[in-house]
Amino acid sequence: MKPPIENVRVSARGREILIKVKKHTGLEHRNEVCRIALCRSLSDPTSPQKSARMGDSSIEMEWKTFAGSFQEEFASLIVFRAQRDGIDLTRKEALAEYFRSHLERGIISLRNAKSLIELYEILMTSTIDATGLVVQRLDQSSEKLVYHPESNLGD
Repeated sequence: MKPPIENVRVSARGREILIKVKKHTGLEHRNEVCRIALCRSLSDPTSPQKSARMGDSSIEMEWKTFAGSFQEEFASLIVFRAQRDGIDLTRKEALAEYFRSHLERGIISLRNAKSLIELYEILMTSTIDATGLVVQRLDQSSEKLVYHPESNLGD
């Protein structure tokens, strides 16, 4: 599958958040934090708001750097969600913009992580499987991961 975007760029605001998240969590690579951010955004059943035009940022990476060994999986997840959200997949720019919106929303959602444990807790509030469906949500009362079929994306 072709990637939704050739070069991944992060906004200036996103760059500042990534710097803080890396510093607080000890994660070494921006692409790892960006992958986490994308998954976090994809687990939100609402469509992301269209990203404002990005200001200058020194963070840019090729798709293969961003996705690593999960290129096919990330591309499939983006296309699956885009179809679900009614994005015109015949327009490559529409898919690229949709990807950027998810990435930026995901980065912003990580802004309060002050440690690796907090980042883990943010991520464990919901996870997605390869089909893009929310399959687990942290059950706050028992602190166990449980299946919640009612939390699937936009049925």
